[in-house]
Amino acid sequence: MKHRLLQFDRLQPSLEAALAERYDVHPLWQESDPAAFLAQRGHEFVALVTRAASGADAALIGALPSLRIISSFGVGLDKIDLDAARQRGIAVGYTPDVLNDAVADTAFGLLLDVARGLSSADRFVRRGEWPKKNFPLAVQVSGKKLGILGLGRIGRVIARRAAGFDMEVRYHNRRRLDDAPYAYEASLEDLARWADFLVIASAGGPEARHLVSAKIIDALGPQGFLINISRGTVIDEAALVEALAQRRIAGAGLDVFENEPHVPEALFALENVVLLPHIASATHETREAMAALVLENLDHFFAQGAPKASAI
Repeated sequence: MKHRLLQFDRLQPSLEAALAERYDVHPLWQESDPAAFLAQRGHEFVALVTRAASGADAALIGALPSLRIISSFGVGLDKIDLDAARQRGIAVGYTPDVLNDAVADTAFGLLLDVARGLSSADRFVRRGEWPKKNFPLAVQVSGKKLGILGLGRIGRVIARRAAGFDMEVRYHNRRRLDDAPYAYEASLEDLARWADFLVIASAGGPEARHLVSAKIIDALGPQGFLINISRGTVIDEAALVEALAQRRIAGAGLDVFENEPHVPEALFALENVVLLPHIASATHETREAMAALVLENLDHFFAQGAPKASAI
């Protein structure tokens, strides 16, 4: 018999087809009253597949008394109640590593765009302004100082990208990494004060909420740029909007926001910010690799008792 699996929300078609082939899948997203459905039939499911953006809170986990594994499409864990999973002995699989390159590429795309004004220049041409005046001078990227908050899997790939631009790299983590070939700043404020570009690549979660505060933004200063491909909650968004509007920092490149998909409207009119709809890992190649790992985590768990990539 196939294991009974609950699919929390929509996934890419190739993954949905593969799950349906291997497992007895029920799509919770099709239920008009999910809570009522779970109250009646939640005990049937031994596996849950979700996305990082949706997660699995304590209420959902509690409604699935037979649950043995959660397999999440993504690397973000801030919306999965890991403590609730640990208490029940539920395995949690996720999809690290396979998206490192795509996210690092997006970080550098944002960095180049906001520094050189590429999106702004595109709008300038489309508005028909080029025949009337010159586009303003921009900031060179090569040779500048790059600070990275979170030198994990993705942060290290971003640092390697920086070498191609002859950038000096420093980083801040909760602790110094013995194997890191980059200078360590014990204080995030000191890193921000030093950097020309500050890239946020840290994990999210309650402990990281508003880690990049108004104080850190001010330390980055009027010549500094902020890039975020992590989680919107890591930055005090209201403080960032104010700093951008007042030009207390030079600019920002943002792929994530505090209340996605809602973006502060005050940012729409600003030319010193580039806004993306959380697409850092959104390539065909990366999403297929993530889908494959979601399946591998499930298959590996049912065959060997643990997901291939475990989050706890």
